[in-house]
Amino acid sequence: MPERKRIALLIDCDNVRPDAIEGVLDELANYGMVNVRHAHGDWNSPQLSGWKDKLHPNAIRPMQQFAYTKGKNATDAAMIIDAMDLLHSGSVDAFALMTSDSDFTPLVLRLLESGTPVYGFGEHKTPKPFVDACSQFIYSENLQPEDEDKAEPKSTPSKCSRNELRGDSSLVRLLRTAAEQTSEDDGWAQMSKV
Repeated sequence: MPERKRIALLIDCDNVRPDAIEGVLDELANYGMVNVRHAHGDWNSPQLSGWKDKLHPNAIRPMQQFAYTKGKNATDAAMIIDAMDLLHSGSVDAFALMTSDSDFTPLVLRLLESGTPVYGFGEHKTPKPFVDACSQFIYSENLQPEDEDKAEPKSTPSKCSRNELRGDSSLVRLLRTAAEQTSEDDGWAQMSKV
């Protein structure tokens, strides 16, 4: 049996919402073991309050980075240093970057040069250069759990119209994720793999 990859998950809490963290961890479990889980940000900031509730249940270590100057992003620099330290430690085989910030594109390129795969996770607003640089990129909205209040009660199976199928957000999300995860370099996915 092949050895499972040791994956370092680095989260830019300033640029992604916490809603999809469980989905990201579930997805990464398909590739290996997430043995490093670091969430970078200024934990004094009220903007990170949603992340605070996700840290302990998901065994994520908060990495404090004070904002030394307004308008500058010290979190990005700290996360890059963390990634390079981990790369040179030899304790990880792959990286997962959860961010919607294209400033991390040079980091992805450097990690790839070292032969280390980089899995990207970010929102649909993520700039294309970062998306394209990653070994694989998954939009975090596709990994968010369906809101229980929005879910319709389950009924007996019946034939649905085309519009009803298009309106089934969980089905659309499932199919979109399957197609994205099985697509080849040309962007097409074989139906049998989906």
